[in-house]
Amino acid sequence: MDARTVDRVRSRIEGRTLLKATPETTVRRAAMLMAVKRVGAIAVMRDGQLLGIFTERDALFRVIAKGLDPEQTPLADVMTHAPHTIRPDQTLECAREIMRVQGFRHLPVVEDEETIGMVSSRS
Repeated sequence: MDARTVDRVRSRIEGRTLLKATPETTVRRAAMLMAVKRVGAIAVMRDGQLLGIFTERDALFRVIAKGLDPEQTPLADVMTHAPHTIRPDQTLECAREIMRVQGFRHLPVVEDEETIGMVSSRS
């Protein structure tokens, strides 16, 4: 394998399916999907457009800590809107630095305006 490709974001998302939900999806449904897929974030999309992401931290701080009902709360109310993104040709080191500096753990991967994956600080 070419060493230049190993450290690219694309190498971490290839073969993985992006977990997606609509803004109307309830927090409970999103959490169930995340648990089944064993991921810490879900892309919130409409008509192929990334609107935000919902993470395990959003569930804790924006839902549970505030006493909201996960059965009734839509992702649109508690997601991280307009998240930072990264291109698949950028390095994993760049992705890690963005996450470190900005203080978050998940970064959607966007190519030609299409969200194609998600990297996490554990990638």
